[in-house]
Amino acid sequence: MLKQISAVTGMNLRNLPQRSGISLVIVIGITVTVAVLVSVMAMSVGFHKTLSNTGRADRAIVLRGGSNSELGSTISRENTQTIADAPGIRRDETGKPIVSAEMVAVVNLPLRSTGSDANVTLRGIGPQAAQLRPEVRIVEGRMFEPAVRELVVGRSATKQFTGLDLGSRIKIRDTEWTVVGVFESGGDAHESELFGEIETVLSAFRRNLFQSITVMLDSPEAFDAFKDKLTTDPTLSVSVKREPEYYAEQSKDLSKLLDFIALWVGGIMALGAVFGTLNTMYTAVSARQVEIATLRAIGFGALPVVISVFVESLVLALIGGSVGAALAWMFFNGSTVNTLGANFTQVVFNLTVTPALLVNGIVWACVIGLVGGLFPAVRAARQPIATALRGA
Repeated sequence: MLKQISAVTGMNLRNLPQRSGISLVIVIGITVTVAVLVSVMAMSVGFHKTLSNTGRADRAIVLRGGSNSELGSTISRENTQTIADAPGIRRDETGKPIVSAEMVAVVNLPLRSTGSDANVTLRGIGPQAAQLRPEVRIVEGRMFEPAVRELVVGRSATKQFTGLDLGSRIKIRDTEWTVVGVFESGGDAHESELFGEIETVLSAFRRNLFQSITVMLDSPEAFDAFKDKLTTDPTLSVSVKREPEYYAEQSKDLSKLLDFIALWVGGIMALGAVFGTLNTMYTAVSARQVEIATLRAIGFGALPVVISVFVESLVLALIGGSVGAALAWMFFNGSTVNTLGANFTQVVFNLTVTPALLVNGIVWACVIGLVGGLFPAVRAARQPIATALRGA
């Protein structure tokens, strides 16, 4: 049996170049399916990675009680001082707690790709923001000065929006702000934002309330004591979360949507690829019916014939899946895109094609190949020998 399987399968594979047209139909169909599936899934992985990587375990963010995002939160200056006095907050060399009272606003900037306006986050940050977020590094220009309408902008934002080059002037609330620096923060969500000095930003928007308080904790273990102190204080009504937890929640809904789209689009394309493979494999088997009938007539069993058809379909699927995965990695991995985040502002992120996605794409290809080769293989094995020879 093993000799028969080896002989029939080897002969079948050696003859593939003679059926190059039919084989290419299967390979191209599966290549496109896998490339699309992997690239769409890379959007979900990249977006989730960007937001979930924003933050550290020893940082916490405080919002108004019941608020799910910074835009829906307000915190008074009096409450800000109470929060800053809570236990568990790390202090600098002068003894001041490392805290940044912040506000966020939405500004419109044109996209580089289309020229149409998009929402961008302008964040007012406190004087201790540099100690609070050491991952933020100025890579061009300098940091803004207090009480001056100056901004530093994230590297990712400069790639997606026009008017953010060093030295550019941006009109915000009928006033002009100068871009004096460009920063990087490891590709996290903050790289999609504009930073300005908190009091200057508040003044420009005629506000007096903060929207979030971000604090540096003594250690990740200090979070529970810090949270308990604030949530049991009768003068406060706040929600306290670890920073990574907060940003992961912001990405949850969109990640689910992108996963759904990927599976829906990929599923439809996979179904089409299955039918294409079925049709093509039926054609290939029909063209070989005399060859198959002759082999069975001289003593080869039905099982070697079935396996040979399966192997042919699987080999073509593997080729298509590998090419599709490679194309997705070559053309999409690291590509910069933007989408609407939880604060109704654009989040810039990179598509991320991981090894797991590549493996999943190839597995999908193999499943398509096996399903597509199933019925043609059964037909080849069950067709009466005499009927196949007469049909020739």
